[in-house]
Amino acid sequence: MRANNPLTEGPLVAALLRLAGPMFLSSILQNIQSLIDLFWVGRLGSEAVAAVASAGAILFLLWPVAMGLSIGTLALVSRFSGAGQKEEASAAAGQSLTLAVLAGFTLGALALVLLPNLVALIGAEPQVRSLSQDYLAPSLAGYASVLLLALGGAAFQGAGHAVRPMLAMGLANLFNMALDPILIFGWLGFPAFGVRGAAWATVFSQTAASLFLVAGLFVHRSPLPLRCPHFRLRLVSVFTLLRIGLFSTGQMLARSLMALVLFRIVASCGTSALAAYGIGMRFHHLVLLPSFVLGNAAGTMVGQNLGAQQPSRAVHAAWLATAVGVGLNAIAALVLTTSAPLWIRVFDSNPEVIAAGTAYLRTVSFFYLFSALGIILGRSMNGAGDTLPTMLITLLTLWGVQVPLAFALTRVVHPPVTGVWWSIATANALNGLLIMAWFQLGRWKKIRLN
Repeated sequence: MRANNPLTEGPLVAALLRLAGPMFLSSILQNIQSLIDLFWVGRLGSEAVAAVASAGAILFLLWPVAMGLSIGTLALVSRFSGAGQKEEASAAAGQSLTLAVLAGFTLGALALVLLPNLVALIGAEPQVRSLSQDYLAPSLAGYASVLLLALGGAAFQGAGHAVRPMLAMGLANLFNMALDPILIFGWLGFPAFGVRGAAWATVFSQTAASLFLVAGLFVHRSPLPLRCPHFRLRLVSVFTLLRIGLFSTGQMLARSLMALVLFRIVASCGTSALAAYGIGMRFHHLVLLPSFVLGNAAGTMVGQNLGAQQPSRAVHAAWLATAVGVGLNAIAALVLTTSAPLWIRVFDSNPEVIAAGTAYLRTVSFFYLFSALGIILGRSMNGAGDTLPTMLITLLTLWGVQVPLAFALTRVVHPPVTGVWWSIATANALNGLLIMAWFQLGRWKKIRLN
């Protein structure tokens, strides 16, 4: 018999807040961690800052793997937890953590072998490339800690416990803040490692946080009590996890590659357009952060309620999260469009940049409502294990619509970069509407995970 589960019983609003609140704080802490390195590395000069930024672009190419495996983990653990199958949920978490370590070391080692070639892709000055390599070497050597932290957090969230992943990210930030100046500048008698020290500080911090996270699975009253047999790889379980995660990995990879192509298109429109695009993307990530959090929370609730044989409650949970996300994005869009020049001027006072950035915010902002639809309903279906449709829709809207439309409109619209803004808006709208239509078909409710 299942114990009382607040995600499958009781008020949906309370269940959503129980998950989304800690998840939101975790996301904020994760973003802060990236700024900590930048703050201290900034004391080394602009070349060091450029090197860390360039290294981040390369590390971002590995992120789809973490995202795909995380979604597979969340789908399996949430489905088993909702069904009251605690042993199966624990086994899924153990398989996921073992895979995190193996995949982390394998990908890290492969990337280290290819490191000179990866750094050459940046196309920066020789000094920047050299510093990027200094930063990437420790980061890749410790890449297993990234996967362990991501998949451990997904396991906890799938079980409906989002507080410990939040505490883990807080711990990582504290360690990072303490270790950065020590290892970068050689405080307390340590050697000064420069940008390499910043990378090692992050690796040590993430390792400590991931160990804290995993240790929580062995303590008394753990939501997913782990034992040694759970870590032995089972081919059927691994195949299921990879099958679910594969399409999410493909979706994220498609987005990453599309971002590089769009970057080059915008760059062809001039430096001011590129600066405006960079500023606009800062707002883009900020505005959509709640949608990603609500999507992850909805994915957990969908998975658990499908496991509990309550598909109608799963539907209501997804739409509740979507309504909140659309409402928040509507408020953000209103704020950004009514005072767009002021927001752009915070980052750049160049009149050309202000004009292009204002056009971006006023063109794209209200289409973030469709982004909320696509993100939250898409991740709701991911939580059910139905990841192929969202990948196909993403490929269609990004590569079949956004990229060709951006190429075409920059040749007929004046100023040309406005065409890029409209291509982004159009793709956002189409993506949201198509994902909503597929969600309404309800086929995701019949997906079997084992």
